[in-house]
Amino acid sequence: MRGVPGRVWALVLASGVLQVLLFPIAGPVPVWRAALSWVALAPLLVALLGGKPLRVRDFALAGYACGILWYLGSCYWVMPTMYLYGGMSKPAGFGILLLFALYLGLYHALFGALLGVLRRFLSPENTLLASPFVWVAVELARARITSFPWDQLGIAQVDNAVLTSLAPWGGVYAISFVLVAVNVALAWAWMEKKWRIAVGVLGVAAVIQVAGMFRNTPVATHEVATLVQPNLSESQRYGAASLLQELVPLSQQGSSAGSKIILWPESPAPFATSDKNFLQAIAALASATHSAAIIGSEGVEVDGLPPRGYKAYNSAALFAADGSYRGRYDKIHLVPFGEYLPFASIFQFAGGLVAEVGESDRGHLRTVFRPDGHGYGIFICYESIFADEVRQFVKNGADVLVNISNDGWYGDTSAPWQHLNMARMRAIENHRWVLRDTNNGMTGAIDPDGNLRQHAERHIRTAIAVGFGYSDQLTFYTKYGDVFAYGCSLLVIGVLLWGVNKQQVAS
Repeated sequence: MRGVPGRVWALVLASGVLQVLLFPIAGPVPVWRAALSWVALAPLLVALLGGKPLRVRDFALAGYACGILWYLGSCYWVMPTMYLYGGMSKPAGFGILLLFALYLGLYHALFGALLGVLRRFLSPENTLLASPFVWVAVELARARITSFPWDQLGIAQVDNAVLTSLAPWGGVYAISFVLVAVNVALAWAWMEKKWRIAVGVLGVAAVIQVAGMFRNTPVATHEVATLVQPNLSESQRYGAASLLQELVPLSQQGSSAGSKIILWPESPAPFATSDKNFLQAIAALASATHSAAIIGSEGVEVDGLPPRGYKAYNSAALFAADGSYRGRYDKIHLVPFGEYLPFASIFQFAGGLVAEVGESDRGHLRTVFRPDGHGYGIFICYESIFADEVRQFVKNGADVLVNISNDGWYGDTSAPWQHLNMARMRAIENHRWVLRDTNNGMTGAIDPDGNLRQHAERHIRTAIAVGFGYSDQLTFYTKYGDVFAYGCSLLVIGVLLWGVNKQQVAS
């Protein structure tokens, strides 16, 4: 850090704060904050490329500082989750948050380091031109390597109908690319003191931002689903029998005539597919309402093998409208420190959180549920942040997507709103309705353009009937996945190899 001008650190700090403001803090993001995504990275780019040449390690350190700040601010909800439900003290909860930020901030460090390497054989201008490709490559690495693509830059523009038109083609990565490209143009104008160009770029961004506020024509609905929001406390223990006595009548009351399906969320309820009373109660509900049912529950399989003698999955139990039990979907992508403890010997101090929710086994099949000739692709909670995984349900025949979740762990922090926006992006990428059923909000129906069309109020026990529709068309993104992001990554690798070879020839 010695020899790095104070101006650089001031710009890094400004960029980190701006990146925090792009995403929900404790509610929906106002338009003015979402609009900051057009400028949030420009200070970081100017810090890295707008002054005297920095060493590669200084590029990395500047990026790292920005990333740490971003994760501390955007994902602050990690701390209350840990001390409220993980049996930790507040200082220990902050320690987990800090470790979390130090770990994931390494991706911003990677972004900075790659720009630093490129700068060794490219001009500042050409390094800037490479920046959108590098950013997308790093976002892809975040999704593929550490499996935490939370709040990718493009998610900040989920309400922009102009930009989200790119998602069915290149996924959220295409939106991130455009945003970084505009930041690059502003950074270049800033560095060259081309203020008229800067004003022009901002003008174009403003036009796209305003035009994006005019949403697409509402998508017609042809079917009805019943979404049950039980609003159960995370800290209270419930009996399965008593809950069934409350939630079954609630489901019947909330169900409208012709409802195709009833959804219950992932929740603290002690429902298990090994419980015959549970299976009978839901079978009777489905039969009485002539509705299929997808019910958040624990999937249990007795296998007699150590260490427990059984396997326990975070599951969705599946019932047809005639009351027949059709099996279950077992969650594949589990939450670290929530559903399993990674590197248990190292992180024993975080075991309290796992003790609260139980250690789950990992599912293996992306089951598409077909109770009535239409395919329902079900993903549970955290799985909604993985675009490439959700698209596989649609590619496998899902005509509508179902997301059951329990965001009660996060209280009234930013996490439920951030989580909702990522589910909305999955709807846009695949052009599918998403029926989102949660324990305490946000429960509702998301149309194929990402609009939350109907929803239940948060923190109340209720059942609502929502409209939705089916589709069997496949978007380019659904068919081919992250080809755009991989293309950006291959380009970055190619330029790096070319530069290394060029330097070796020169020496």
